Amino acid sequence: MSADPGVIAPGSTIGIIGGGQLGRMTALAAARLGYRCHIFCPDEDAPAVQVAQATIAAFDDARALVEFAAAVDVVTFEFENIPAASLRILADHVAVRPDWPILETAQDRRAEKTFFQSIGSAVADWQPVDDADGLAHAVDRLGRPSVLKTARLGYDGKGQVKIAPGIDLAEAWAEIQGQECILESFIDFEREISVIVARGTDGATACFDVVENRHRNHILDVTMAPAQIDPRLAGQAAAIATRAAVALNLIGLLAVEMFVTADGRLLVNEMAPRPHNSGHWTMDACLTDQFEQLVRAICGLPLGSPERHSDAVMTNLIGPDVDLWLPILKEPESHLHLYGKSVARPGRKMGHVTRLTPRPRI
Repeated sequence: MSADPGVIAPGSTIGIIGGGQLGRMTALAAARLGYRCHIFCPDEDAPAVQVAQATIAAFDDARALVEFAAAVDVVTFEFENIPAASLRILADHVAVRPDWPILETAQDRRAEKTFFQSIGSAVADWQPVDDADGLAHAVDRLGRPSVLKTARLGYDGKGQVKIAPGIDLAEAWAEIQGQECILESFIDFEREISVIVARGTDGATACFDVVENRHRNHILDVTMAPAQIDPRLAGQAAAIATRAAVALNLIGLLAVEMFVTADGRLLVNEMAPRPHNSGHWTMDACLTDQFEQLVRAICGLPLGSPERHSDAVMTNLIGPDVDLWLPILKEPESHLHLYGKSVARPGRKMGHVTRLTPRPRI
């Protein structure tokens, strides 16, 4: 199939590091455009492995990584908790998009917050914390309540301790198990929002609508598209995400989570340079969904339209919620997506359902 020399054409193979549901949905979107996908992960029954060719190996297996690179035309990743050193190995042999330094920044809360401050985006007040004495000094500066967070490997509420009045700081530090941390001021926020931006090899960008996210037990429960916020604020959120993608020289997707404060300001919480749970609604409510957009971006194709044709409410099916699959299928306005996971452990994302309300045509 002929194409621009800078384009990775349909028929090529996309390598995906990670075998979770984000990799699965990326592989399915890639197949619609005629691409093959090759998954690299340690779990032979991972959701993505069920739908694509796979290399089953540890993420730090250098020999397996080099062999994997030789079998694919471009590499992307579907979650952050993989060694950046592994992406560096791959980058010596094949294009990695987004590039490994972006992953390093997203993996470290200190680097992440410093980056957003460097591009003029506000974040919550924070202090680095390296030991128990440092925690005491940080609490003196930021006060209580505040939140102690591990600098690396925290997600879905893991690696966090709320420093409330009366909390013993030595016990809080012991709970975090002596890891490199930050202390962050507790934010009195009105709502949490997120926005996903795509950036292609030619520098073109496209943003999906800003959405509102609600959590249950620190795990995303519901995403509502669009967020019911002032359009000017939504524009500011999209501008922040776009500015970050450009500053990072990102090729792929960037999701940016933010807080809307009670006084109407935006504070950046964190970023993810990959498809994001808060973007699953795009699969059913947009002209181009986040997974196809990722494929387009990393392969040098024109970005698709992120236009929303319907309002949407996406609900995660967590743990035993997945047992509702049959009643959900009986709802005519609902779109069910199951991830192929065999064990419905508490707190485990098993699938999601998106309920649509079509926008009126003018």
